Amino acid sequence: MNNQLNRFWGLSAIPQIFFPAAGLALVFLVLALIFNTGMAAFFGSLGQFTFRYFGWFYVLVVSSLLVCLIWLACSRHGEQRLGNANETPHYTHRAWFAMLFAAGIGTILMFWGVAEPLSHYANPPLLDVEAQSPDAARHAMTIALYHFGLHTWTIFVMPALAIAWFSYRHNLPLRISSVFYPILGDHIYRWPGWTIDVVALLGTLFGVAVSVGLGALQLTGGMSHVFDLAPGGHFPVLVVLAVTAVACVSVALGLDRGIKRLSEVNIILALLVMMFVWFAGPTLFITSGIVQNFGNYLQNLPWMSFWTETYQGTSWQQSWTVFYWAWTISWAPYVGIFIARISRGRTVREFILGALGAPLLFTLLWFSVFGMTAMDMEMHRGVDLTSRVEADVAVALFDFLFNLPMPMLSACLSMLVILVFLTTSTDSAAMVMDQLSQRNTQTGLLWQRLFWTLMIGAIASALLLGGGLPVLQNVVTAMGFPFCVLLLLMAVSLIRSMHDDQRARINQV
Repeated sequence: MNNQLNRFWGLSAIPQIFFPAAGLALVFLVLALIFNTGMAAFFGSLGQFTFRYFGWFYVLVVSSLLVCLIWLACSRHGEQRLGNANETPHYTHRAWFAMLFAAGIGTILMFWGVAEPLSHYANPPLLDVEAQSPDAARHAMTIALYHFGLHTWTIFVMPALAIAWFSYRHNLPLRISSVFYPILGDHIYRWPGWTIDVVALLGTLFGVAVSVGLGALQLTGGMSHVFDLAPGGHFPVLVVLAVTAVACVSVALGLDRGIKRLSEVNIILALLVMMFVWFAGPTLFITSGIVQNFGNYLQNLPWMSFWTETYQGTSWQQSWTVFYWAWTISWAPYVGIFIARISRGRTVREFILGALGAPLLFTLLWFSVFGMTAMDMEMHRGVDLTSRVEADVAVALFDFLFNLPMPMLSACLSMLVILVFLTTSTDSAAMVMDQLSQRNTQTGLLWQRLFWTLMIGAIASALLLGGGLPVLQNVVTAMGFPFCVLLLLMAVSLIRSMHDDQRARINQV
């Protein structure tokens, strides 16, 4: 029956995964276009319900997974290789990190690098911290690093490690359901496994669509600011269409010729933007701030990791931390499979320390450079950036750059970086979504990858038409919760499998 369906539709996929996922995505798209107001209200209520009653769960799960990963890296399991004993990594460290960054949070860093520190500086979440004070600046940098440092990459690294372990050591399909083999057994090849993969595929679709939508808002704001344009309400949708078109070309070129090359070029461009700000801004202030920010982050990490605002009676964390975790979790299936695919041959310890440590270092540099420069403008140069951030967070980066030398050049380069990050996120996500619906014996077809690329663009456009940023946040919060539960089960399954393998090796000796 499956072979007949594949031949009839020209598929190279598992019909029980491809058709439910594609059908549900198309139904959502139609409903969002026809009933955009009603859909916005529905996801608003659903998002607020998730925020209110399950925010603590997000915080507990992500922090617990970080502890679990550090333990695995330090344990005897860290010596095991993701693949055969004599395999070596396929990609160099430079190429590996470039693809990690481009497929992970490159777009998010561009969006929030200036806006988040300034937001916390103007409105500190801690009640005993005075707004726009030196203490507020210090806490703002610490919170930004908390949101985008080890915790964010824990959400990516845990599924990536689990997928790589079961795929490269146990020859299971490169799909999310394979991680649950110790729990489900051969049922991963039946409806329980198919259901998991459908949830993962839809989570990827909506998570990436939200990022494309946010990036489109930022690009639109940047073009309006730089070129003094007054684009209409649908202009972000045109940006999404342009990103989708470029991503289709990259998808057609494939992983090595498309995604890999774009990622390597874009990481260089991002570094150029960062170095420009570092040396054009208050260089000594930034450099000394990097050291202090890292110390503050490590000092405050334990209590922040389990902070839930219980005794404050406020809802700040619901709009920030819980949203970030939900958003990142919705990306986890896609980024997890993508990282697993490019990480064969590395040891468990090398994988964990590299995939957590290198992005943390880059995030520390990025937020310190952009955040400290913005703080300097506020505190020492009399530039009012906070009111501009509160008015329109999407244009914060460009308001910031126009207070530095050569604003046109740096702003145009930043827009190019954002565009390429959106492209690499979209095309690598389409590749992963195609992989999620395949058996290892099947070869992905170009039209299937193009279909998922177009669906990302269509969903992002529908969400933008339905209300912009608030709708994007509510959708991703609601969609991220089911996979948060799966993440916890992944860790249990992975540790169980590692212990079983260890016992088997001891018995053989």
